[in-house]
Amino acid sequence: MRGLEIAELLLLAALWGGSFLLMRIAAPVLGPIWLIELRVLLAGLALLPILFRFNLWHEVQRNWRALFVVGCINSAVPFALLAFASVSLPAGFTSILNATAPLFGVIVASVWLKERLTLTRIVGFVLGFSGVVILMGWQAIATTPAFVLAVLAGLLAALMYAFAAPYIRQKLAGVPSLVVATGSQLGAAILLLPALPFTVPQQTPTTIIIIAVVALALLSTAFAYILYFRLIQTIGSTKALTVTYLIPLFAMLWGAMVLQETITPSMILGCGLILLGTAIANGLLKLKLLRNTN
Repeated sequence: MRGLEIAELLLLAALWGGSFLLMRIAAPVLGPIWLIELRVLLAGLALLPILFRFNLWHEVQRNWRALFVVGCINSAVPFALLAFASVSLPAGFTSILNATAPLFGVIVASVWLKERLTLTRIVGFVLGFSGVVILMGWQAIATTPAFVLAVLAGLLAALMYAFAAPYIRQKLAGVPSLVVATGSQLGAAILLLPALPFTVPQQTPTTIIIIAVVALALLSTAFAYILYFRLIQTIGSTKALTVTYLIPLFAMLWGAMVLQETITPSMILGCGLILLGTAIANGLLKLKLLRNTN
């Protein structure tokens, strides 16, 4: 990757790492559905004038079906699942679960894209999920049914991202990233609308909650997704998913700085195994070793 693309990955990781902090702040008050509806709706509406400014609305009309699907599997459903997990789990912990997306991506690519599932990838996959097991079995949080459901929600969100990346690559190749970001967020907002009457928040949001929602929508969603979809088209879906390697580091940092969340030994060990397994499964560690032997 070029220097600009690496810089974009780092910025995207910081923005998405911050999203776990913002969800941790707002989800307990607004609930997962209302929080994510506000997130995707505000993000879509913020991007809409820019879309019209560049005369790209016709691209939304031409690709509306694929954009709606992306909005469902890459925004509405995984966002809601992660918000649900954020009610019970620290920001850093939830982000580590999200870091399994590239591991799921390896399996999805082998089934969907017929990529070869090598021994190296299998080893990486096993290492990664060993990290998940450590997170669930050795941590400072009581292993209650709510904790298990939150962990499963985080893993399911990661699986959704793994399906979404190759779908975007196949169905929306050549479509401007601004179109994908805007159309998918508006599609996600439409999908969640029917659930709003059944999930009305029981608390009145404070100023801090409102600020968190706006930052989540504009910075960690609208701007971040323009970067993400651009990276999918420039470096490919597999490499773009590697942004999740860095997200836990930023999420744990933001959580510790803002909410004084504890970074436990299980989080460090589990995160390390997940990132190591992901790097091996995606061939990054192998490439480094080969360079060292040349």
